[in-house]
Amino acid sequence: MNAVNPATGEIVETYEEDDPSDVADALDYAETAFETWQDRPRREREELLASAAELLRERQSEYAELMTREMGKPLAQAESEIEKCAWVCEHYAEYASDYLEDEYHPSPAGTEVKTSYEPLGPVLAVMPWNFPFWQVFRFAAPNLVAGNVGLLKHASNVPGCALAIEEVFRDAGFPENAFQTLLVSSDLVEDVIDDERVKATTLTGSGPAGSAVAAASGERIKKSVLELGGSDPFVVLDDADLETTIEEGVWARNQNSGQSCIAAKRFVVHDEVYDEFVSGLVEGAESLTVGDPMDPDTDVGPQASPDLMENLHSQVGRSIEAGATLETGGEPLDRDGAFYPPTVLTDVPDDAPAAQDELFGPVAAVFRVDDEEEAITRANDTWFGLGGSVWTTDRERGERLAHDIEAGCVYVNRVVASDPRVPFGGVGISGFGRELSEAGIKEFVNRKTVWVQ
Repeated sequence: MNAVNPATGEIVETYEEDDPSDVADALDYAETAFETWQDRPRREREELLASAAELLRERQSEYAELMTREMGKPLAQAESEIEKCAWVCEHYAEYASDYLEDEYHPSPAGTEVKTSYEPLGPVLAVMPWNFPFWQVFRFAAPNLVAGNVGLLKHASNVPGCALAIEEVFRDAGFPENAFQTLLVSSDLVEDVIDDERVKATTLTGSGPAGSAVAAASGERIKKSVLELGGSDPFVVLDDADLETTIEEGVWARNQNSGQSCIAAKRFVVHDEVYDEFVSGLVEGAESLTVGDPMDPDTDVGPQASPDLMENLHSQVGRSIEAGATLETGGEPLDRDGAFYPPTVLTDVPDDAPAAQDELFGPVAAVFRVDDEEEAITRANDTWFGLGGSVWTTDRERGERLAHDIEAGCVYVNRVVASDPRVPFGGVGISGFGRELSEAGIKEFVNRKTVWVQ
């Protein structure tokens, strides 16, 4: 399994893949680890999570550089990702006991009835490369502190990150095999799900991958949580603070080199401010520095692989052929590495890829609308339903329209982001279930009713 630097095309390191025998051993180890881990006092588990947070901060530079080498994230953004992972560990170290406290119910005199939240066992997590630490930690932190054990099948282009995450939990003092990395291809995922020792699954990734995991889990009556793709609308109303909205819009589309499920992808802009907004968006896109992700001045690094960049460029080309106008960007950079520039498309036809599909890279599609009603119609004209945002100086107006957007999370005057304090997830083909906060920690537990007469 090769880790290839997408900025240079060079092999960073080669790792030996696990074979079916290794996977079988890992499942044995997970089952054994769960037998004792589930009985550890929750406060001890919380203390270990706090230790993991400390280690992440101590090794922030090391892990950030590893992330940048393997998938091309600009170094400053990689450092922020490690900080966010420490935050989610600290959040659950502080609040897990409150989230999982027994809930008492009305009952006849002389009886006591409650719901207790008990762990299920080994949980398989299939995770993506775009946020190679954060996506894993937002699964692992709540589930480990709840008493489950974790099995990670990470994306094949970030094996070093996968092993580093296992290292964090081991070095923080978690029991051996409470969290294990499986360096395997996707071909073995269904076999792992099929194993009776695996009690639940979660996946963050593409629609086809999510469908396959959901089908395999459902066939075996196993709980699953899916966070899939998004084509988030960024709705700009006629009373928006344009200076701030443009600045945030440029970042919302181009953060993580545009490779984010919750990045703003479809900019739905009121006619009265359309021209000024497009001009500012183009100017902002052109001002971003595309280059070496290890350089602190870089805003946009490479796409994670040449294949991903070629697919993105094909979507842009087909959108232009369908009638979209290219305002800036639109051609891979003539240099080593998978570099694609921030790109803005306008006049996008309804049947173009930029309107119909998820563009997983720094490409913004802008749509002109005449009023609120048309804005909401356009925002909801998608199969996806992960996130969205509304930009207006009228907070009440923004909240009213937020309820009309069909998505798992809608932010008013703020870029969409996942946050340990609030539930996160989507609707439609963007998945089901929730991560983070109290909702996330309760996805993979047995909500056991206990009646004492």
